[in-house]
Amino acid sequence: MIAKVPGPMQGFAGDAVARKAQKIVEKDGRSEITLKDMVDAFFEATPFGFHGPMKTDMEALGINYEQYGYEK
Repeated sequence: MIAKVPGPMQGFAGDAVARKAQKIVEKDGRSEITLKDMVDAFFEATPFGFHGPMKTDMEALGINYEQYGYEK
């Protein structure tokens, strides 16, 4: 997913998503990050205006975000 982000923003996006995923896991008292955590982190870290292209990228990678409660 991060590879789909424009080059100059990849580092920032990767850091932001990783921080969000870690906070989700810590909040739940867990130590392992799941695919759901990563999907949640992407939706939280990505500005709403970019959710459409992000969903398209997830679909291209075979990630079914709808199973985690996000609408198509």
